[in-house]
Amino acid sequence: MADETNGVKQRAAESAVSQITSGMIVGLGSGSTAELVLIELARRVRAGLHISAVPTSERTAARCRELEIPLAELNGALDLAIDGADEVERDRLNLIKGRGGALLREKIVAQACKRYLIVVDQTKLVDRLGAGRVPVEVVPFGWQSTARQIQELGGIPARRDFVTDNGNYILDCSFGPIGDPQGLSTDLHNIAGVAEHGLFLGLTTEVHVGVRDGVEVLKANI
Repeated sequence: MADETNGVKQRAAESAVSQITSGMIVGLGSGSTAELVLIELARRVRAGLHISAVPTSERTAARCRELEIPLAELNGALDLAIDGADEVERDRLNLIKGRGGALLREKIVAQACKRYLIVVDQTKLVDRLGAGRVPVEVVPFGWQSTARQIQELGGIPARRDFVTDNGNYILDCSFGPIGDPQGLSTDLHNIAGVAEHGLFLGLTTEVHVGVRDGVEVLKANI
């Protein structure tokens, strides 16, 4: 089953990477799906594709160096970014991301790019966000107080045994089905100790979904 899932996601990764053309500055995500993207991108670079990549984590940066994918700093708009997601809302293409722990840098890249492409398999599609936990990156100072404020919003936070590349903690927060993602996003941002959260709203351009017999591309209604 794992091999079949990887094969499905590999096709979706290849579909997304095919959108990259020479001369682009590209944002690259983090996690297991991003690894498939990196492998396909490296193959194309070896075949003559000329791009520069902005990684969203130290792990992705190290992997790019191993695969000889040229790196760049984030100094302006990116042409395109490719990443995975933990949940994708079918209708609006809103996302939950960050269970890999790189959500702050991933959102910076998502907001900086002209086109934001997501690679998933069918199991990540949901009718409403909140099937799983929402990662929230918080500063270490007073994190228990921050957790209590998240509880007041109806969340059940659990601190992950993990420190982000930014030196912060991750609270994985159960909210149940999220009826008003934008409202929850605003409420979380209003908590001073929250650096960023894993609700990615209104950012997605396309979702490349690996299915058994190919790839389905979902596009945002813009």
